[in-house]
Amino acid sequence: MRSLAANFPNQLLEGFRAGQEAAPPAADRPTTVYFVGMGGSAIAADLARSVVENETSLTVRLVRSPELPRGVDRRARVVLVSYSGNTWETVRAYEAAGRAGASRVVIASGGELAERAAHDDVPLLLLPPGTPPRSAVGNTFGGILGLLDPWFPESNEARLARIVARLRRLVPQYAGARGPAARIAARLARRTPVIYAETAFGGVARRWKTQIEENAKQLATFDEAPELLHNAIVAWDAISAREARRYGIVLIEWTEEAAITRRAFRHFERLASARGASVTPVELAPEDRLDATLAGVSLGDHVSLFLAERRRVDPLPFDAIGRLKAALHDPRA
Repeated sequence: MRSLAANFPNQLLEGFRAGQEAAPPAADRPTTVYFVGMGGSAIAADLARSVVENETSLTVRLVRSPELPRGVDRRARVVLVSYSGNTWETVRAYEAAGRAGASRVVIASGGELAERAAHDDVPLLLLPPGTPPRSAVGNTFGGILGLLDPWFPESNEARLARIVARLRRLVPQYAGARGPAARIAARLARRTPVIYAETAFGGVARRWKTQIEENAKQLATFDEAPELLHNAIVAWDAISAREARRYGIVLIEWTEEAAITRRAFRHFERLASARGASVTPVELAPEDRLDATLAGVSLGDHVSLFLAERRRVDPLPFDAIGRLKAALHDPRA
């Protein structure tokens, strides 16, 4: 799993090139793209949404369900993401998109979705097989960025190459036993992680949460600001010191966030710290939103692996998901 995390920068470039090859013609540009996926297959679209919506005229809709919104019709583009190609929710959504006459694109490593895409002459972005779905996020994110590259004012090819060069320098620091990921994991040890971020980086916060759950086998939660400052802050204000000590809060912040958001985070940090919670601000320094997003993902992945090490658990297995899938196909279940 450490090797897969270290390969994240290379995955981004590989995925981007594959996505460019599957990109739609320049004249075929809908205003809304629906991404359908579950778990580790869906997170890449979550991560890409902020960059895409801030830099293009596209609206990105995420569908974590087999049921498509009623607005999906012949004018819609639906991107169906399933690493295995066999996720039943995504297969069902593929069928529904076809019945609606929507333009479809499939992102998968094989399986039923890849077979159907080949049969139906649907564009297919093939992912490298043989890894846990959550570890293919680089290929999937890069693929999405390449797929949507025609919508950007200029190609992201040179920009991504610069970001990948920087990530290659950062990853050894993140993987180091005395690096930032190890220090954050130490502060989260024996606490329930609570990951907060500004809405534009909500996908990064969700990624931290899901990686901690799958790699460290530890429950975690996430939320977004400013929404959490209108509800969760009330609970933190009322929490007892004994209960607050059970939580380790991570505040994912970007240097380019609005000044009022940063002031709000400082207020929240003082409040939660005063109640007894451990609060760790994590600053995403690059001015480039895409760069900050990818650095945040890589850092969080390494934090989850250091937590797994501290908990003495193997980060690789995800047997519970397999048992669930088996139960869903068992008529006795």
